[in-house]
Amino acid sequence: MTFQRARSEEQREIRRRAILDTTAAMLDQMTVNEVTLNELSRRVGLAKSNVLRYFESREAILLELLDRAWKQWIDRLAERLTTDVDPQGTPRRRGDQLAAALTRSLAPERVLCDLLSSQSGVLEHNVSVEVAARYKRATLDNVTAMAELVRRHLPELGDQAFMVCGATFVLVGALWVHTRPSASALAAYEADPSLAALRLDFATALEELLATQITGALTRTAS
Repeated sequence: MTFQRARSEEQREIRRRAILDTTAAMLDQMTVNEVTLNELSRRVGLAKSNVLRYFESREAILLELLDRAWKQWIDRLAERLTTDVDPQGTPRRRGDQLAAALTRSLAPERVLCDLLSSQSGVLEHNVSVEVAARYKRATLDNVTAMAELVRRHLPELGDQAFMVCGATFVLVGALWVHTRPSASALAAYEADPSLAALRLDFATALEELLATQITGALTRTAS
């Protein structure tokens, strides 16, 4: 794919969309850390300097894709919660069902989880204040939208719903990294069975931690 110089706002938007879509396709094939501007430029058919006319850095592109993936996930979550959370259940029961539903919806979302795991340590660096602020506003909107959705099924959470939803993505990012050990760590687990407790399964650990978090939030709200 090659492009001539964009001369209109419509053409510039086409370039931006091509860069985002090409990066998204790369993330289907590789991790966030493996995405480079050089390879992106080659695939999209633009010089690296031209890519940087539309996005100030690799991280700025990935932050925009993270926001897009987050919004798409929230759209799909609504139907899952309606299916998986029994409106007649006790608050504790619905809390456990909520934790299970969130886990089942997040576990297959490899790209979203990988982006979340890189958010604070990588993606929020090498960006301007403007880009950081725009992403933070989008994050606030996404957590708020998720909290409103969660409160429909577990209104007993009250204001704690926002905290639960924000913490969910902190947990996802941290667990995603810890449940993908290095080759050396895997070899250590194999050599020493006593270390097995440290080898976490992403979905199992996430559901347990979310259920514990939700139960604690319900207890705090009730008291």
